[in-house]
Amino acid sequence: MNNWTDFFYFFIVGVALLLSGMGLWFTAIMPGIDRWSKRFFLSYFAALFVSCVSCFVEAVLIYFSGSSETLYLVLALESIFLALPLPMLTVYLLHCCGENMRESWLLRIVAAMWLVYVGLLVITLFVDGFSYVTPDGQYVRGAWYPLLILPLPVILLCNLVGTIRRRKRLSHKTFLSFVIAILPMAIAMLVHLFLDVFPILDICIVLSALSMYGLVLSDQIEQDLRHQREIAQHQLEIANQSANIMVLQMRPHFIYNTMTSIYCLCNQDPKLARQVVLDFTTYLRKNFTAIASTSPIPFSSELEHTQAYLAVEQAQYEDSLFVDYDIQHTVFRLPPLTLQPIVENAIKHGRDPYAGPFRISIRTRKTESGSEVVVADNGRGYSPAEDGEPHIALKNIQQRLEIMCGGHLAISSKEGGGTVVTLTIPDNTE
Repeated sequence: MNNWTDFFYFFIVGVALLLSGMGLWFTAIMPGIDRWSKRFFLSYFAALFVSCVSCFVEAVLIYFSGSSETLYLVLALESIFLALPLPMLTVYLLHCCGENMRESWLLRIVAAMWLVYVGLLVITLFVDGFSYVTPDGQYVRGAWYPLLILPLPVILLCNLVGTIRRRKRLSHKTFLSFVIAILPMAIAMLVHLFLDVFPILDICIVLSALSMYGLVLSDQIEQDLRHQREIAQHQLEIANQSANIMVLQMRPHFIYNTMTSIYCLCNQDPKLARQVVLDFTTYLRKNFTAIASTSPIPFSSELEHTQAYLAVEQAQYEDSLFVDYDIQHTVFRLPPLTLQPIVENAIKHGRDPYAGPFRISIRTRKTESGSEVVVADNGRGYSPAEDGEPHIALKNIQQRLEIMCGGHLAISSKEGGGTVVTLTIPDNTE
């Protein structure tokens, strides 16, 4: 061989070796693929890596005129591991289709052709008609050499036909990956019937393997993402159901006190009584509207719900409940039943009738990354160590906020007593 031929030969073998090593490495470290497929591709790329190493050793022996016995042994090893991925593709195809491998005629035919190939390979050790090595260490193909290679294109043809027949049971990407994996190998194998292209075979098989691995991995990742979305949707449904239950389980004493206040106001202040009825009706309507909502709603709607609730509470507590609004920003969306339950939770669990007037403030502002809502009070304060209804309610709000709009809820105690609840909603919900 001349220098340019030697350089090209070593370059092709080196590329095949590098690609097979990369495939083996990425399979070992890459997440997002199921356990069976991971083991399969580890074995698949390991066989290709051994084949590429053998091909590299063969090139070295030929270049330096190594012994004929060593060269022949390396060639036999290379031939076995180079062809090993072909029946492995059949196994993976049947696995993807969920077929019983023991009952598969495709696997039986491929296994039979593989045994024929191995048998012919053994015969080549004793019969020079297939191939032989010259005294100066050069490998020569015999007249019967195409007969040795013939089982391999047959295996590839069987795999191609089997893939096409099972295309309806495969995802589009998996079907495409099998076709891409088989066709380059089939073409290279047909060329190899007439020309010695061992390095080309190596690189074609490795490239086919990498293409198939990439497409199958992509399909696996898509399935995992779809599964994660289903889990998130299920979590959202559970959170919404919990919120709906909270709405339907309105505090009996709140309804009783509201109706009692309205009854008393009918004689004392009929105008105020009518306003309380209107506020209470708005509150109830917003409650039941929120139950039917499955997506974020305008903040203005949630604010109206909260104001109706607070108006009813203020009618009952008169001078013991004060509300301060500082609404600088309203053009954003948030999950239904977010602000109103936080305010109700603050009044229900933070108000101390023996500690003077209860004050609550609601503020909104536009931030660089989105919108912010702050609810602060001067009540009993928040203790993370405690557990119970208020924590469950806030946890439910936080869960729905994260799932529905990627928001966040933070709770802290205020200096001098009281609790601060901060909602952050990113801009993508506007």
